[in-house]
Amino acid sequence: MTNTVAEDGLFLGIDVGTGSVRAGLFDGAGTMLGSGSQPIQLWRPEPDWAEQSSDDIWSACGIAVRAALDAAGASPDRVAGIGFDATCSLVVMDRADQPLSVSPSEDPTRNVIVWMDHRAIDQAERINAGGHAVLDYVGGRISPEMETPKLLWLKENRPQSWAAAGRFFDLPDFLVWRATGTDTRSLCSTVCKWTYLGHEPATVDGSVGRWDDSYFDSVGLGDLAAEGFARIGRRVRPIAETVGAGLTQSAAAELGLRSGIPVGVSAIDAHAGGLGVLGAPVGDEPVDAAALGRRLALIGGTSSCHLAVAPDPIFVPGVWGPYHSALLPGLWLAEGGQSITGALIDHVIQTHMRGQDLIAEAGRAGTTVYALLNDRLAALGQGLDVPGSLTRDLHVLPDFHGNRSPRADPTLRGAITGLTLDDSVDALARLYLATVQALAYGTRHIIDQMNDKGYAVDTILATGGGSKNPVFLQAHADASGCRIVLPAEPEAVLLGSAVMGAVAAGRYGGLVEAMAAMNRAGQVIEPAGGATRRFHDAKYRVFLDLHDQSQANRAVMREAGFGPI
Repeated sequence: MTNTVAEDGLFLGIDVGTGSVRAGLFDGAGTMLGSGSQPIQLWRPEPDWAEQSSDDIWSACGIAVRAALDAAGASPDRVAGIGFDATCSLVVMDRADQPLSVSPSEDPTRNVIVWMDHRAIDQAERINAGGHAVLDYVGGRISPEMETPKLLWLKENRPQSWAAAGRFFDLPDFLVWRATGTDTRSLCSTVCKWTYLGHEPATVDGSVGRWDDSYFDSVGLGDLAAEGFARIGRRVRPIAETVGAGLTQSAAAELGLRSGIPVGVSAIDAHAGGLGVLGAPVGDEPVDAAALGRRLALIGGTSSCHLAVAPDPIFVPGVWGPYHSALLPGLWLAEGGQSITGALIDHVIQTHMRGQDLIAEAGRAGTTVYALLNDRLAALGQGLDVPGSLTRDLHVLPDFHGNRSPRADPTLRGAITGLTLDDSVDALARLYLATVQALAYGTRHIIDQMNDKGYAVDTILATGGGSKNPVFLQAHADASGCRIVLPAEPEAVLLGSAVMGAVAAGRYGGLVEAMAAMNRAGQVIEPAGGATRRFHDAKYRVFLDLHDQSQANRAVMREAGFGPI
């Protein structure tokens, strides 16, 4: 394809995570020239509830973009394409396109039910009990973190908001709409989180795939079907396709950019990370269908997402998907995940007797609490054949916020065994290590289930928060037996959004071509064998047993008339 963008054109990736908005400017080879970030508000009106404001998020986008331009020393005129990614949170707008409250506070600006919000557990359970065929494409069970349970909760618990709503967006699609004024939904978001059937023949001109009327009728959302799905999207298009006439004048003024810049169809944040890593050549290995079938993208942050693609649909119970063309055109995507990873590690540290003291010490030293704990573990592990065996008697079941994959049970709860009265920093270091190891066993459990059904994953391409932590990385390599490849560009989620911007701008002929040009591999971490492997195999058996014992304990209480709350 002949490039239609000047060689010095830059591509802007905008990533909305759980706690902040980040923006990054990249050249056509995938080199980041500057970045910026801005925190966003999060409200927790009840346990396991989480709310945000779309106005606050959009305002933060403008601050982050301006900071990225300043850091790069780049003029807004050089920005040739924009890609957006975000968490799969539900945004509710009224019929005048103004924010509509989802909150008991009645604050209209609090119009976002965040991805990790579990208020819709009951609705998800009722949907699952119906056993509709679309559930085959979400691993067999829908999650309360997906959108149709949240929509049903809204209809049943806030009927006034339901009646007044004009549009229900996935957050990535809201950002594209706010940027372009065009209501184009992403095949990534709708297929992965809304039960859209991307592999089915289109029923609406200009769309790819279709909604299933019978599903919405069966779960109590038939009014959306009767409206022709106008409120949740009638135009669904593939990732990175150019939307409308590009950035509107009003959006350009709000973001500090020029109008008319091409904007690509959006992606979920973790999936943008997949676009930032999966195309990286590793050694002399070509990036072909066979190589992709052995690769898993691990995108870590508050939660973790595990992405793999295959040419044919592979059904893995408890792993979301298979999703057709939700990431790469023509390929089927499987999506595993852990509801909390970074959040669990932070929780363990912050709630320990010595946690706040250590956090303060890290601040004074200009470092992180993780670096201090890693240094302490290195000292404690000196002389041990297997340094990880510091946790031989300390075991963690990490399902503090339920289990996304492969057990697909949001009601599960965590456990820690082997605690003593020791409340020292060393005890915290061991508990921190045991928690990291437990998360690594969760990843192994997901990979084992996927490989058992037909995948052949032996390589993890990791990015996100955990990929900056050497203890996290080595534990995942050793526990899973997979080599871990880090991207040369550590901000691979931002890079993935920039890849979408480059495709939307016409710099490359498609996602695969853009990934080949902009993805690069960095450090490779090999798994240890020998005694280390035996240690992790043993702890993995304990990890699985902890779940079984937890379920047995729950059954005892249920038989006594005290089921889970």
